[in-house]
Amino acid sequence: MAEGLSDHHRRLAQQKREAITSSATALFLDRGYAGTSLARIAEAAGVSKSTLFKQFPTKAALFEAIVSESWKQGSGHAPTPPPAGDLRAGLMSIGRRYAELVGQPAMTALFRIVIAELPRLPELGRMQFQLGKLPYFDSVRLYLQAEHEAGTARVPDAESAANQFLGMIANFVLWPRMLLTDWNPAADETDHAVDEAVETMLARYATGHQK
Repeated sequence: MAEGLSDHHRRLAQQKREAITSSATALFLDRGYAGTSLARIAEAAGVSKSTLFKQFPTKAALFEAIVSESWKQGSGHAPTPPPAGDLRAGLMSIGRRYAELVGQPAMTALFRIVIAELPRLPELGRMQFQLGKLPYFDSVRLYLQAEHEAGTARVPDAESAANQFLGMIANFVLWPRMLLTDWNPAADETDHAVDEAVETMLARYATGHQK
């Protein structure tokens, strides 16, 4: 019974956490980061102020959670690179996951909040970079290094290669959303963009038997 209650309480706490981060994101977009109070977030999320303060004692801690959770995969964990050995399959897996991640409305909202507040609150940009983009980028860089070491790819500069691959996908899936409110490519268009990015990477980096 105690274990069941504990599971129930964990689920309830997670539901409240999701309500808080969702409400905070919407309010940050509508009113700006500086113009949104924790009390207003608690009201919008339907939780008490004590509940919110228990999970997020400061607004900065709440924003850190939004950044970290936005960059995680559906499993709730940071991305795990695929095993080296099949460059095409590995890049396809990473590319599909990345397109799905940056194509989410929550990711668009996060970038818009950071860009809007950057002149006044540069620390939000640092949070977005250090807690979100950089760890994700590093996972792709390490995967490409592993393929290089395995001999399935020739990648002398994994950092540049990771930038190229993720940039090709984000340039189609994410960045147009920053300017075009109706940008919503169909699934097959996104898949095509990923496929083309993979083929470009293979042409540049794959060893002969991988092409």
